[in-house]
Amino acid sequence: MASHDRARGHDLAALRGLNTQVVLRALRQESPQTVSRIAGATGLSRPTVEALVEELVGRGWIAETDAPAAGRAPGRPARRFRFRAEAGHVVGVDIGLRKIVLLLARLDGEVVARRREDFPEELTGAERIELLRGRLRGFLADQGLGPHDVWSVGIGVPGMVDETGRIRSVIVPDWTDLDLARRLADDVPCRIHVENDVNLAVLAEHWRGAAVLADDVACVLVGRRISCGVMIDGRLHRGRRGGAGELGILPRLGLDAAEKALAWDADRRPGESETDALARAVRAGDAGALDVLDRYLAGVAPGIAALVLALDPELLVLSGALAPVGDPLGPLLTEHLRPITLHVPRIAVSTLGREGVALGAVRRALDAVESQLADGARPLRP
Repeated sequence: MASHDRARGHDLAALRGLNTQVVLRALRQESPQTVSRIAGATGLSRPTVEALVEELVGRGWIAETDAPAAGRAPGRPARRFRFRAEAGHVVGVDIGLRKIVLLLARLDGEVVARRREDFPEELTGAERIELLRGRLRGFLADQGLGPHDVWSVGIGVPGMVDETGRIRSVIVPDWTDLDLARRLADDVPCRIHVENDVNLAVLAEHWRGAAVLADDVACVLVGRRISCGVMIDGRLHRGRRGGAGELGILPRLGLDAAEKALAWDADRRPGESETDALARAVRAGDAGALDVLDRYLAGVAPGIAALVLALDPELLVLSGALAPVGDPLGPLLTEHLRPITLHVPRIAVSTLGREGVALGAVRRALDAVESQLADGARPLRP
């Protein structure tokens, strides 16, 4: 009998947790709302919603708002509640071979602070970790926050990352077989999620970029390094060991030769990279720049064609260093793909700029917060 009661109690607790998550999700999707509207949207009874709303207010997840409803009927106004997106923060980080990008976002995904910094490619693996630690601490301090104010951190790195978050490639010196999250655990005592940078780029495109309306997507990083992130049926496809889309590993595709051909010696503006200068020249119609870009795309087309033939994606998103080229990039690549593929998918050029990977890291961190909401972990302070 006691065992039966414990099982029933467990089931009731699980049901209450599920209902709490449903109410919270409804308010995250649209705020503010009345109890009646939440009940209608969730299918829960009004008494159930009222009890859950009071609990969530007490825990600091939501708050009552005084904002008047548009077109309100005469009489006593109904109480209206909103999700407290400002009650917590997540951080998205993109640390590549030569730069670090940090984004601070609220729990609704709104980015409230950003920072980018270039650094020498010659930094050792240990020096990169110390740079990441220092920049992360300083970034939070500038916003009046400490490590304990962060709910989750997403970090994008170049190279293959396995399902445990351990880096398995040699792209970054001394980072092979590195558990970066564990190395940072004392600095940021929250969930830290390390992921391949182009995998995060495709998450960002599906969340807020060119792939919002597409579920079968290949996001190709074009520039000095060629790699690809894959999404199938709206879910990131990492492969068994995290190596899905690593086109640059196979020498026979000729991608190394194509990358070496991507050279532009014209004058640069202050702070402008070689690829940025090339993109600017292409947009200006410079014939030499167009020729360099065309030869580069001819070199990478066989690798992208192999990807298209294997996946048959709904959408191909071009991201990375050459994305600033803009609209000309798609038609030029299409001309090289058409003779060697059965079908050229719709091609879009990323508009997320240099923050694409970091924005995907924010999305990854928010996904981790979602699991915390489901578990009822770490209640917020009002």
